[in-house]
Amino acid sequence: MKNTTLLIRFSLGILLTCISISSISASGIFENPVSGGSNPRLPPIGLFDLGYTLKLDMSKPENVRRAWDEVHALATLQGIVNREKPLLYYFYIENEGINIDRYWWQWYRAAGRWLNGRDTLVHHSLEEVVTAYLPYIKGAVIYDPKVAATSNVASSLAGAEDIIAVRYDTTEGSLYRRIILEGPRVPVKIWLLHENDQSLFTGRGTIPGTSLPSTGSAKNDAYRWYLEHYMKAGRFNSRYGAYYIDQQWMKKPTATRLNHHTLSNHDFFVSRRGFFFDLSPWGDEPATDEPGQKPGTDLETLKRFLLTAYKKNDGKKMCYIGGFPPWAFKYTKHAGGGHDDVPTEWEYSRIISAYNAFKDADAIGYGALANASFWQHFPLKKHYRQEWVSKAELKERGYLDEKGKLQLNGRQFMIFYVGDYDAASWVSQTTPTIWDAPGRGTLPLMWCISPVLEERVPHALAYQRETASPNDYFAAADNGAGYLMPGMLQEPRPVSGLPGGLKAWGDHCIPYYKRWDLSITGFIIDGEAPGLNEQGLDQYARFSPNGIVPQKVPLTLLHGNMPVLRADYDVNQSDPGEAAHLILDRIDKRPVPFHWFRNILKKPGWYTQVMQEVKKLDPSVELLDAPTFFELYRIWLKESEEEPAGD
Repeated sequence: MKNTTLLIRFSLGILLTCISISSISASGIFENPVSGGSNPRLPPIGLFDLGYTLKLDMSKPENVRRAWDEVHALATLQGIVNREKPLLYYFYIENEGINIDRYWWQWYRAAGRWLNGRDTLVHHSLEEVVTAYLPYIKGAVIYDPKVAATSNVASSLAGAEDIIAVRYDTTEGSLYRRIILEGPRVPVKIWLLHENDQSLFTGRGTIPGTSLPSTGSAKNDAYRWYLEHYMKAGRFNSRYGAYYIDQQWMKKPTATRLNHHTLSNHDFFVSRRGFFFDLSPWGDEPATDEPGQKPGTDLETLKRFLLTAYKKNDGKKMCYIGGFPPWAFKYTKHAGGGHDDVPTEWEYSRIISAYNAFKDADAIGYGALANASFWQHFPLKKHYRQEWVSKAELKERGYLDEKGKLQLNGRQFMIFYVGDYDAASWVSQTTPTIWDAPGRGTLPLMWCISPVLEERVPHALAYQRETASPNDYFAAADNGAGYLMPGMLQEPRPVSGLPGGLKAWGDHCIPYYKRWDLSITGFIIDGEAPGLNEQGLDQYARFSPNGIVPQKVPLTLLHGNMPVLRADYDVNQSDPGEAAHLILDRIDKRPVPFHWFRNILKKPGWYTQVMQEVKKLDPSVELLDAPTFFELYRIWLKESEEEPAGD
């Protein structure tokens, strides 16, 4: 092994691009192609089934280690291989008995679709995959099983240096033995531990390779080492970060779904050369995975990461962060901390927003995603058109009289925020189970999907537009083209003290809204952040002129020509009758005839049953499509008194 001095003396040169696959001989990767068409301009796609890692008995520690090691190494390999072209694909994620990766693969293999005509090559072992793609990588980074954070540092280095991440483990049958010491014998380029198998990062003395005093935390020393040697040196992509759990997952692998090590999510961020981290957002207690650290040490490291990315982006670009607080494992009451799940989510959102960063929220439940580095190459159209309603249509339908005045006639208008689709992983996993479910198109539904998800699941967004019915209308999910708390972009900015980021946010959102023809932001989560001020509302009017639904605004508001409605209740009861009674109770208590209700992962049939119950109990309630709802609401605002309608 290498010592500390050698550790930091690897190449400082310009990162090389992937070797062209055309340079690989036919005796290697191109062997035994599976039929599926032929196109001499495109190489075969390598296929591998990772599903076996979900079938291992997790009561056996060796199986836990195997699942972690093999998914991690392959995800980092895939990110490098797929950086320039879609070449390597895994079958892995399952939901409700459906293999999600096969679902998407089969749809886009069909005649006339993107992957039709591409030959494929099936690989039968991990060693075979690594051997086939050796020309794409420069070696491996070996990380320390005793310092959990080094697994995330290794993923960061994988993207920066085109090397795969492998956990140090010399036991018989380990991945380290199978591909480093034996088999393809991948050369080791970087060690994140000492040659005597002792930890490099100890939380004592100085941070290795620097004159900086230790943070007192082995975890944070590892991240600060990466910060000093890579982030501050500009050897990373400041536009992309990744918040995924580190090796501590192996201590409690069954806390939730077995794929929630979320290692399969790493490939995209490796391909974009992003930075990885797993840090507590709380400053009032030690991180639960390292209770001996000084309270707030994790938070300070997180803020340093975010500030470095902010500076590299000149404060003009937003930083896209995949992932979510691993609340089932860390940083909440589930792990002995003092905070609940949602407050932890909001605190993390509040902090990253202060540094012009937003999240693609791979939250626990449906948080695993595979093959985003592959799908990032999917060819999108320049524009996906949606029609807005006209005054003439509203007159024909009896909502306006001949003079254009609103005709309420005792009616109560409502709309559903169909969510939560602020995460690429959630959209990918629920399209076959919710979007494709029977009954879609029966009722007008406002599907609220973040347009920034085109970065990792462009194919899913395109599929939904292609298969939408006339009753399916699309708006943006919280809080636009990404999940942040926009009040933290406004000056003065708590946490960071940086100049305002509202313009950067508006500039970021506009192209995404334009491609997908969005003009409504269906929900704005303000959480513990300040509500939108005049300048904040002005920015939303730039890209969301037909409506927004924040939490911290007056009940009703017309900002210029943009209608603003305060968010109301979540309605997520499984029993449609119970949900209907809650809706009617809220309608009865609200002093306005326009009503918004948020729902999470409900199937189309649920909405049909709920509305049948609502109409049975109160025929005056009418569910509207999104353009009609927000256009009528704008007209009502203009016709109403200037003062807000209530608190």
